Amino acid sequence: MKSATFSSLSIRNYRLFAGGMVVSNTGIWMQRIAQDWLVVSLTGSGTDLGIVTALQFGPSLIFSLWGGALADRYRKNRLLMLTAALTGLCALALGLLIVSNAVQLWQVYVIALIGGTVNAFDNPARQSFVIELVGPEALPNAVSLNAATFNLARMLGPALASLALAVMDVGWVFITNAITAIAIITALALIRREELHAPVPIVRAKGQYREAFTYLRTRPDLVAVLACMFFLATFGLNFQLTSTLMATQTFHLGKGVFGLLNIMLALGALSGALVTARKKRVGVALVLLSACGFGLAATVVSLMPDPVLYGALLLPVGVMTIMVTTAANATMQTGVEPEMRGRVMSVYMVVFLGGTPVGSPLVGWVGQHFGARYAVGGGGLISLVAAVIAAYALARVKDMSMRERLVAHTPSRLAERLAVRSAA
Repeated sequence: MKSATFSSLSIRNYRLFAGGMVVSNTGIWMQRIAQDWLVVSLTGSGTDLGIVTALQFGPSLIFSLWGGALADRYRKNRLLMLTAALTGLCALALGLLIVSNAVQLWQVYVIALIGGTVNAFDNPARQSFVIELVGPEALPNAVSLNAATFNLARMLGPALASLALAVMDVGWVFITNAITAIAIITALALIRREELHAPVPIVRAKGQYREAFTYLRTRPDLVAVLACMFFLATFGLNFQLTSTLMATQTFHLGKGVFGLLNIMLALGALSGALVTARKKRVGVALVLLSACGFGLAATVVSLMPDPVLYGALLLPVGVMTIMVTTAANATMQTGVEPEMRGRVMSVYMVVFLGGTPVGSPLVGWVGQHFGARYAVGGGGLISLVAAVIAAYALARVKDMSMRERLVAHTPSRLAERLAVRSAA
């Protein structure tokens, strides 16, 4: 009998997708480590590092809703093949510029912006494609395994990047990422269409973008998840940036070592993914509790006096990171109608990724001028406060809804008392 932890891997289409994503994401994480090192070596500025991160995620604010509508209209595997090809071309272009000694900071900015635009269309399709691969019952497990494969790549990528940076020019890391894009393109091409749980595509019409917001106004539980994830993603989930600053400015580590901090974070995230993969149900409560746990862990890790303790405590940070992001993703997907899923997930991706253009430069600036510890700890505290406020607000809304229902089905005198108490 197959373990409940890995049950989604019994589905052929999902196995192909997950395998392709491991290879592709490994290349992407190799490039992220190399890109951070490239920017720091070119400028030595945490602010510039934040700007590059902002350019990568900024287009999500503009194009993700359009990407969500396209995901609801067209076959998602074809959209994903196109976005993977374009992402690979961006990596190849930057790699060739570096190995030819022609790279300049403005070129890094431009290619980061192009890649971010492609990701704005990729993310809604990729997030909403998982349920089509496995069906609604297996979705929580598949989302958790997606997180596990992502963080497996997050461990392999920095490890391989650290080795590569020690022995070769940084540009070859970008070229390697371009080659790994072939894996996910091939996997998507081999997926059997007849085995997908695909909804009937919607027909293009006016007002389709607004429908997602109209729908969300009727779902305070999903709005609470969105609000919590906005603050957490904007100010808390910047460890790609803050760990680089901690390594280079606080602990003064070399380029062959600082990638290990990312590996520790990814190891914790992988552990958290395997734990949540066994959960058959997720919900808003798990999202909010995990967000509180992340905020506490991030605040504590910012106080560590040396890289050994900092790296060790990145493990629980990684666990809580993946628990909150996995629970939020699955809660958003399972809580909506199939024909709305692409657009609602695009709103989620706008919230989850769109805050990064605001948060990354700010976090980079704080790290540059006040120290990386303030950037890490401040993000943790903001995440914790946001989760507590979201939980309180949702509890108030539910309490008011319950009182309204009781008043509607209670004899008049008791109803008047409840109404007066609610008003007070």
